[in-house]
Amino acid sequence: MIVYIRLLKESFGFALNALRSNKLRTLLSLLGVTIGIFSIIAVLAAVDSLDRKIKKDLSSLDKNSIYLIKFSFGPSEIPKWKREQFPDVTYEEYEYLKKSLNNLDAMCFQLFTRNENIKYENKTVSSVKPVPTTYELEDIQALSFKEGRFFNESESNSGTPLAVLGYDIAKNLFEGVDPIGKKIRLYGQKFTVIGTLKKQGAGLFGDEDDTTVYIPVNFLRQLYGDNSELITPAILIKPADGADMDAFKGELSQKLRTFRGLKTGAIDNFFVNVLSGFTDFLDGIVSQMNIVGWIISGFSLLVGGFGIANIMFVSVKERTNLIGIQKSLGAKNKFILLQFLFEAVILSVFGGVIGLFMVWLISLLLTYALDFEFVLGFWNIVLGTGLSAIIGLISGILPAISASKLDPVEAIRSGM
Repeated sequence: MIVYIRLLKESFGFALNALRSNKLRTLLSLLGVTIGIFSIIAVLAAVDSLDRKIKKDLSSLDKNSIYLIKFSFGPSEIPKWKREQFPDVTYEEYEYLKKSLNNLDAMCFQLFTRNENIKYENKTVSSVKPVPTTYELEDIQALSFKEGRFFNESESNSGTPLAVLGYDIAKNLFEGVDPIGKKIRLYGQKFTVIGTLKKQGAGLFGDEDDTTVYIPVNFLRQLYGDNSELITPAILIKPADGADMDAFKGELSQKLRTFRGLKTGAIDNFFVNVLSGFTDFLDGIVSQMNIVGWIISGFSLLVGGFGIANIMFVSVKERTNLIGIQKSLGAKNKFILLQFLFEAVILSVFGGVIGLFMVWLISLLLTYALDFEFVLGFWNIVLGTGLSAIIGLISGILPAISASKLDPVEAIRSGM
């Protein structure tokens, strides 16, 4: 064991000497490993961070939650021109399904609308995302309140002009002022603020959670009617815990087909978008991004491997005399072989560490600049270091073998 520790120490010394003696040549040779490790770990870290953010943003909804809407959240075999002819879901369908569906935990009716400006006295916040919805949203989506409450069933049904504000809106409109009970102006109408939400941070589609204002859906229905081109309705459904999802989806589709009077054999003119299916679709995209990252980075790692091999062949040539002396003093072929292999691994890991440091530095900058948590995980660091070691090991095999097979007498003569 002591022999191997001494061998590793000597190899480390030779590696440092190569860096000190031939800085430019060595660094240029290590550049391929550095770029390769930087590329693959940067891609993996970015994908992991995105995947973590997606799961965090969707964690407020149950994975079995369903969006019943006229368009699909994922790929569809139905032509686009046909999908565009599908009718919107209606408030009447929401009421019918809510009364007739079995194994139902909660259901709400929601409208997707364009962004608006919101005002309080002389202050204005632009690009606000209004979410007109029914009171059941609170039972489906986890909302973290800073203060106040959500609107109740009576207020929802009557379309009372009430508002629940996202963190950024409340902060920008009511800096130093208690917002509860204050009147804001939205859609040219006055709304009473009854609640504000805690900060959520940048989400899957930007910082929408913090720039959202929730209002009763019936207020906007009374204002615009049910056929406005400015709004797209959806029904958000949460099945009961333990419900058979296939059976639930089948019952949901059949009841809506019956309500719409669709004939047997006619295709569904609506989409049942299960959140778990959407996350599976996103997972597929994440996997493809990982594969692309590995392919792109593989070329850099290949170049890096050749660079390490080049350093080691040069090192063998420069130390031929020393190898001969070591062998003449009793050093075995295995000792010489391991010495050069360790040196190749150390050099490669050094290049990999530089690449990991670059990823870490950029992750800090991106996290600060984009308000997006870019994380360099522990396992990515282990992977980067391990890949570097493997590249060094593979690249150093041939030079190490050639060094171990040198004839001691010839090696000493060549150095004279």
